[in-house]
Amino acid sequence: MNNRQTAKTDIELAKPRHAAHLADMSKRLIEHGLPWHCWTTKRMIKAIKRNDNVTIISCQGRQISGFAAMQFGDEIAHLNLLAVEIAQQRHGLASAMLQWLEESCLVAGIRSINLECRLSNRQAIGFYQKRGFQRGEEIRQYYCGSETALRMRKRLGKSSDE
Repeated sequence: MNNRQTAKTDIELAKPRHAAHLADMSKRLIEHGLPWHCWTTKRMIKAIKRNDNVTIISCQGRQISGFAAMQFGDEIAHLNLLAVEIAQQRHGLASAMLQWLEESCLVAGIRSINLECRLSNRQAIGFYQKRGFQRGEEIRQYYCGSETALRMRKRLGKSSDE
């Protein structure tokens, strides 16, 4: 699963040369309004290079329209980042990237995906719920000691009692 083409985008593995662009997208689209910038270029490069992490980009031509970063454990994966440029939202790019990652999880034997998003981000919560993620616990002061996160989880494949 190195590359996948949808009707409007190509999905491919990110490379360290993409890190500054992805860090900027994270700052603008995910970390906006927070007093710090956690996903710096340096941290993004480390994530791209990690053996237990997959960072993908969604491209239209040479233009990066979106990206996602997921860390893989033995049975649980954690979606750290998922973002699509505002002008490209609601065109299926985020869904295509999430599907790519879910298929990778199934191949790797991962049983579930966890993530956190801002409790105030109703659009993101709705997006994930439509794709089978269940609401979990609320984590107070998760973002910069002031904003609440919602933990969400999706179970993949069939459970052992099915």
